[in-house]
Amino acid sequence: MRLIVTACTGHMGAIVCDLIEQGFENHSLAAKTSRQCEENGVDRCYRNVNDFDGEADCLVDFSNHEAIGEILDYCVRRNLPAVIGTTGFTEEEMALIQEASKKIPLFQSANMSVGIALLRKLAKQTAAMFPDADIEIVEKHHNRKLDAPSGTALLLADSIAEVRENAVFVEGRSGHAKRTPEDIGIHAIRIGNEVGTHEILFGNGNETITLKHEAENRALFAQGALKAASFLEGKEPGFYNMDDMV
Repeated sequence: MRLIVTACTGHMGAIVCDLIEQGFENHSLAAKTSRQCEENGVDRCYRNVNDFDGEADCLVDFSNHEAIGEILDYCVRRNLPAVIGTTGFTEEEMALIQEASKKIPLFQSANMSVGIALLRKLAKQTAAMFPDADIEIVEKHHNRKLDAPSGTALLLADSIAEVRENAVFVEGRSGHAKRTPEDIGIHAIRIGNEVGTHEILFGNGNETITLKHEAENRALFAQGALKAASFLEGKEPGFYNMDDMV
């Protein structure tokens, strides 16, 4: 597949481009975008995605949530499938993603790791088997990450809430109020060059169960996004995520 990669000079975009150059999933690079491109078209780099009108089969986005409207308009206009790995979307931006998925195949996930997809399933199963347990989620990321809590932490909390009636998300617990049985605590730590750690604790007073996923290299997220691009090939318009792929 011929791919367009947005934000190619960002942490994730650069890794995606490197993997494509290495032949991962047999993809090729149609174009890449960055505001730092010296001149449009040089080394297949463009300052804005709208500046590229060449042949492509899919777009992979790891840019900024505020750019999603422009990216979706481009993909819909060109009938181009898209893999969205960016996080931090507002409710209005998520609505734009859902609307675009009615017209193009669109894969969106707050975390492109297959391991996180497994963690979601384990978290949901554990919450169902221990209905009286208190639940706390702790996530750690590098000090440059903009959104807190992480999209993945919220994704995990949403999975647990599917089996916890009346679940209440409590972000960054503070104050003097006693926790309620419905609380799901979500705590964000930003430190150094941490790639990403997500830990879920279940405690019922008699025992504690801890589920933990540690990302050791950002390449795993880029690999997941490129596998998602392969997954979209030939798909009908619709909204797809990691659950569909795994």
